[in-house]
Amino acid sequence: MSRIENHKYTIEDAFKECFYVVPDYQREYVWGETQVTQLLADIHEQFDGGTSDTEYFIGTVLVSPSEVRGHYEVIDGQQRLTTLFLLLVALRARLKADTEYHQLLNGLLRASFTGETGIVSQLKLDPRYENAGEVIGAIVSADGNPDAATAAVRATGIRSFGSLENLLEAYANIWRFLNDNFGDDDALKAFWGNLAGNVVFIQISTDVGGALKIFETINERGVGLNPMDLLKNLLFTQVKPEQFTQLKDQWKKVTGPLDEHGEKPLRFLRYYVMASYPIDMPRGDSIVREDEIYGWFTTPKNARLADYQGKPSEFIRKLADATKLYIGFKDGLGNTAQASKAMARLRKLTGGAFSLHYILLLAAAPLEKDNFDWFVSQLENFLFSYIFTKSATKELERDFSRWADELRDVAAEKGGDLQRKALEEFVTQRFAAGIKDKADELTDALKRYTTASMQKYRTKYMLAAITEHVELAYQGSKSKGDLDNYWPLELEHILPNTPKKKLRKSWAKANPESDYDEFKERLGNFILLEKPINVVVGRKFFAEKAPQYRSSGNYLARSLIEKAEVGKNSSITRINAHLRSYDTWDADAIEDHQSMFIELVRQVWGTQDA
Repeated sequence: MSRIENHKYTIEDAFKECFYVVPDYQREYVWGETQVTQLLADIHEQFDGGTSDTEYFIGTVLVSPSEVRGHYEVIDGQQRLTTLFLLLVALRARLKADTEYHQLLNGLLRASFTGETGIVSQLKLDPRYENAGEVIGAIVSADGNPDAATAAVRATGIRSFGSLENLLEAYANIWRFLNDNFGDDDALKAFWGNLAGNVVFIQISTDVGGALKIFETINERGVGLNPMDLLKNLLFTQVKPEQFTQLKDQWKKVTGPLDEHGEKPLRFLRYYVMASYPIDMPRGDSIVREDEIYGWFTTPKNARLADYQGKPSEFIRKLADATKLYIGFKDGLGNTAQASKAMARLRKLTGGAFSLHYILLLAAAPLEKDNFDWFVSQLENFLFSYIFTKSATKELERDFSRWADELRDVAAEKGGDLQRKALEEFVTQRFAAGIKDKADELTDALKRYTTASMQKYRTKYMLAAITEHVELAYQGSKSKGDLDNYWPLELEHILPNTPKKKLRKSWAKANPESDYDEFKERLGNFILLEKPINVVVGRKFFAEKAPQYRSSGNYLARSLIEKAEVGKNSSITRINAHLRSYDTWDADAIEDHQSMFIELVRQVWGTQDA
């Protein structure tokens, strides 16, 4: 094995000094929204949007130097490096108007060096599996938003795209994260300042054989202390040696489930602390950051609050119980570890990337089951407004930590009726007030909503909930489900996604001022449809699709063509007052259909329905 070298790099220095080659024997880029968004959220959370001198460590990268100076084959860490590279691409595009920043970031993406054949210009990241290098090159060249990047990649003519879609999805998720959290260039530049100089990793370098051996050793034996071990060691100092075995077994009930489900221990611990104790940080807020957790526990006041010194076993038992709840919530279970329709719906809304609401769920867990389920349904309504208006997560984190104190008091009420009364007051003061504050902003966001506005699964969630609402009204029922009956339905482009030339030409003639490609992605151009019907309607004109829509099993799709008339004041006639039917499908119809959805959103995501 050659000499092993290691170097601490900031993100800026790493891409300034190194060229990273991902060899073709490496697996392709596999990170999804959860991993991408969580990496960015962890970095943003660490610095809280302001500048800082604190470093944030994101792990190790294992490389092997090539024959060309400054070039390294990536053995381990390519998922993070690829994500960070795409982040630099997005930052450059967002800061395009600032020449200085644009040029600086461009220099981190691409640089020239002297090779055997002369001056060579090369990207700082060169993935060599499938057509990944070509895809990355197209995204960099587009220097724009995800739509521009997608168009550039499609223009390359790559036939078999497959897993390379993950690269475009990652870029779209990064772009959304930046837009959602940094509305102006000054905030974005502050984020870049911390990313460039304060986010660090350790780069370990040796020959390929040695690097693979190190990789194997790391994965077999582990390196360093797991962050949770610091707390574990603190607890072990409180007990006698003969109690170590018992304490160790108890501790495994905390770390084991987290490891098994791939959950980050420090994230869980942060949420547990904010859900379980009143937080009063020296800087004047109620947020505990990851690097502050150990310090929080060792402060005398908080040590007495948690009482891990006097009752270490009881402390670990509470932590293990919270771990079980936390994992269960992520799996769609309620506070009794049983399947919960309310939790299943909430999970479909939040997906894997959004997790701040676990602070409130952990705080509310002691509620009686019916009260907890009702609370979850109201939390779903509240989060809908915040997620679909793309409100900053920092705003929610500060509120949730404070609200957790209130929820613990509500859960401490004796008796379901007293709990429910206190819970309704909480929902009115916190959730209902928040929804009201966001009402105009939500309406504006939905008026402009397209499939590029939000992740596909959230668009599907919204349409599934609306489809269910209409179906329940048609049947005269009010019992919301878990949306599982509607989840297999497919997103149907009423105006086809890939139209035939004749259809596109017909649209242009009838709608000369309305761009086809824009209107086909508008929310008003979608319904949910059964897969067999969706296959049949394909790329046809609206008039040809109409008979198939009539055969759908959901009334929302059928009513698009014709509404059923049953009685004068039946549940059907009442829901009909909020639905639209169309003879033709043009720009006006899509606009009108979008307005219908906005009206239905107000009905579906209220706060006071028990």
